[in-house]
Amino acid sequence: MEPMDLFGLKSLLICALIFVPLEHMLALRTQQKIFRKGIGTDVIYAVVNGAFLKICIILMAAAAMGVSASLVPEKVTMTVSGQATWLQVVEIIIVADLGVYASHRAFHAIPALWRFHAIHHGIEELDWMVSFRAHPVDQIITKAVSLLPVFFLGFSSEAITVYFIIATGHALFLHSNVRVNFGPLKWVIASPQFHHWHHADQRDAYDKNFASHLAVIDALFGTFHIPGSRMPEKYGVDEPIPTDYIGQHGYPFVRGTQQGRNTGDAVVKPTPEEVARR
Repeated sequence: MEPMDLFGLKSLLICALIFVPLEHMLALRTQQKIFRKGIGTDVIYAVVNGAFLKICIILMAAAAMGVSASLVPEKVTMTVSGQATWLQVVEIIIVADLGVYASHRAFHAIPALWRFHAIHHGIEELDWMVSFRAHPVDQIITKAVSLLPVFFLGFSSEAITVYFIIATGHALFLHSNVRVNFGPLKWVIASPQFHHWHHADQRDAYDKNFASHLAVIDALFGTFHIPGSRMPEKYGVDEPIPTDYIGQHGYPFVRGTQQGRNTGDAVVKPTPEEVARR
């Protein structure tokens, strides 16, 4: 694998050529700058962590396919890989997103995991680059839970490649600074509005909208939250997340007094209404 492919610089440039103009044309927050605070850190995440994640996924695929060769009848894997590519892609999206939902919900519910996931939620301005900001522990666990079944079942390399292209593009779109109306489809497909509410630092939106592709999964499990046509007033978390790349990687391992949603010592800040009732 060539360094350029490993670090994805060409892909990152292509994504910039797509999403920077898109965010300009369909801007949700028109005053938000392209070079907003923290974007340099996110570029490092995209290049360095992106390369690390690719290596991890390759190792996961090799391990899963090795185990599959011993445990899964060849007839099963041949049947799975013999389906039409488009059907395999649909099946991969469903299987992978169920895994994403389960792991994502766990990262919000378990205090020790939340400290890793809080890095992704610490950003206060959303755009397409935010999708790259995630702690490696967060990324590896989520990818393992969502992708190991895909590799294990024997889906074709073509279908998996198409899925990765769709998944990457959709992730960038969900975080982008755009206002797009999905209409009734908002209950089925994850939209920017759907995911922006997941990032909202507002009590009514906490621990909602966990799916990465299929909003219907959240609807089925009672975690769907899109209040009409409104968008969140603010993003981020109440706990003080380091702003630098190294500090963010070390943050989950430093125990201290933290203010946020689900940290180990967390105390969710009361709303003004709750204070008034006391």
